[in-house]
Amino acid sequence: MTRLLPALHEGHAPVYLHQAFSDALDAFEGWEHRMDEPLVEFEGLSIPISSVFGRMRSCSDLLPIRILEDVAAIVPERLLASGEEQLTYADAARVLRALCVERLRNVEILR
Repeated sequence: MTRLLPALHEGHAPVYLHQAFSDALDAFEGWEHRMDEPLVEFEGLSIPISSVFGRMRSCSDLLPIRILEDVAAIVPERLLASGEEQLTYADAARVLRALCVERLRNVEILR
C-alpha cells in the first residue's frame, strides 16, 4: 500500500503527506479494539493508517506542536524518546506503525 503514497524527497514529505499523517493519527485515536484497521482517504483512495505511518518512517521533518501533543497523548513518552530536542515525523511514525502492527496481531488472535 505504501506504493500508493508518494515517495519522500531527501527525507522530506510533501504537505499532503503531512495531512495524511494527521488524518491517520486521528483515525488511530478512534480505533477501538476488535475493529478492522481504519482507512484514510488519500487522493481518492482508501489507505490503511499503518501504510501512512510506514511511508513516514524516514521523514526527517519536525513534528508541529499540535501533532506532537496528539502523539504524546497516545504514545508513552519512553517510546518517543529519541535523544533529540525535537521529534520528527519519523520518530512518531515508527512507534505508531509498530502499535498498528501489534493491534492487528491482537485482532487476528481474537478472531
